[in-house]
Amino acid sequence: MREASSSGQPAAGHPSAADPGLFGPSSVTWQMHGDPMMWVAGIRALYLQALHPRAVRGVMQNSDFRKDAWGRLMRTANFVGTITYGTTEVAEHAGARVRKIHTMLKATDPDTGERYGVDEPELLLWVHCAEIDSYLHVARRSGFRLTDELADRYVAEQRESARLVGLDPAAIPGSTAELAAYFERVRPDLAAGPEARDVDDFLQRPPTHPLLTPARALLWRRVANLAYASLPPYAHELYGRTAPPPATVTRRLVTTGTMLRTVPARLRWQLPPKHILRAMARLGPGARPAPYKLDRRAAILDAPGRAKRSNGGDGGRWRTPG
Repeated sequence: MREASSSGQPAAGHPSAADPGLFGPSSVTWQMHGDPMMWVAGIRALYLQALHPRAVRGVMQNSDFRKDAWGRLMRTANFVGTITYGTTEVAEHAGARVRKIHTMLKATDPDTGERYGVDEPELLLWVHCAEIDSYLHVARRSGFRLTDELADRYVAEQRESARLVGLDPAAIPGSTAELAAYFERVRPDLAAGPEARDVDDFLQRPPTHPLLTPARALLWRRVANLAYASLPPYAHELYGRTAPPPATVTRRLVTTGTMLRTVPARLRWQLPPKHILRAMARLGPGARPAPYKLDRRAAILDAPGRAKRSNGGDGGRWRTPG
């Protein structure tokens, strides 16, 4: 029986009275960001983000990316976990901290000598869209079931994360169609410059202890190559490295997703900083992220057996097992 106050509302301190945060358990974001393929998606996002010369220059000139790329990936994952599963106060604080840091960082164009801030809206927008496209693309293509309507809902929800880093939510793509249109618009500005080559080199051969070199070749490079292969064709052309046929890439993503999802969720969530476990402790066991919660909605929105599709930022279409 649910504990309640004399007013009939849940008592203070009861899980149902706790702050669900910016997204909450009913959001697509809450369910999808708990998927283990988000790690592959994060690496894809790094590859894609590096193709915007002004944006990647801001990263390379303000951090020791070559020595701390893993740290950057972990900080990004921590930020995404914090704003997804943390309280509203914690999420807003994380956003304020990112905005403050960005205001202090500048980059220099080596060709023109121009100095510019890394918090320029067009640069923040590129980073945001590259991340959201990568999260959505890898999740769906690896077998995480989302109807087109739920995919649009996810993109719209992410306007909230864009607001946290200083963007106007009204100016952010709010559907997969708007996201695809954005990538079409920005493609002429993309190039694989020296900084992008550095990112590619690092992701292929990250510095490691000599004893771990075999593991790097066996495990890390496979993950990095899979993330690279899932990029849109124009990204492969810019980097100058080919990728397997799309059907092969999709099959590998599905296989990898299936394997990772067999690892018990509570075991995966034990890894620091335990955002999901803390959210469940705050909100109760019903807040547990689970794909089937969206699948129930998908059964209503989609006809049985219909294959899920997405556009991956390149205007192309691909199919995953329905």
